[in-house]
Amino acid sequence: MKPPRTLDEFMAQALTMEREAAQRYAEIADAMETHNNREVAQLFRTMAGHEAKHAQAIMAEMNWVDAPGVPPGAWPAMESPEMIPSDAVHYLMHPWHALELALAAEQRAEAFFAELARCATNESVRRAAAELHAEETEHVAMVRQWMAKVPRPAADWAHDPDPPRYTD
Repeated sequence: MKPPRTLDEFMAQALTMEREAAQRYAEIADAMETHNNREVAQLFRTMAGHEAKHAQAIMAEMNWVDAPGVPPGAWPAMESPEMIPSDAVHYLMHPWHALELALAAEQRAEAFFAELARCATNESVRRAAAELHAEETEHVAMVRQWMAKVPRPAADWAHDPDPPRYTD
């Protein structure tokens, strides 16, 4: 991963991260609703709302009408750091699991911005990365506070007495 050269490039990365995270959270919420897991669906809707607000704030701060694209090689992996892998979601997951996934995503974003703040050669990029690192640190703390309020599920949480059946 090479650091962005300009503030516009950096903010395009940040915007894409926020938008993709909001989209993934909304997709997971939809899936949870499909499986009548409304409590977890609502939690993911809340997370999607937070990410969407961050994206709107970036658009306003940069005075962008249309979002710019992100150059190839912007991420250390195939997806942006804040994305939750689709295969990490289980239809019987509990709120604690949803928060565990959100915590991991926020920690990846926190580490990503910390690394950019460390290695950026452009001072405005370094400052912006440090600011977003601080925001992600707050998000990590917020998710941890939420996790402290929900019970950790029992070991057999994934047992389904009537599991879905697939036929060809």
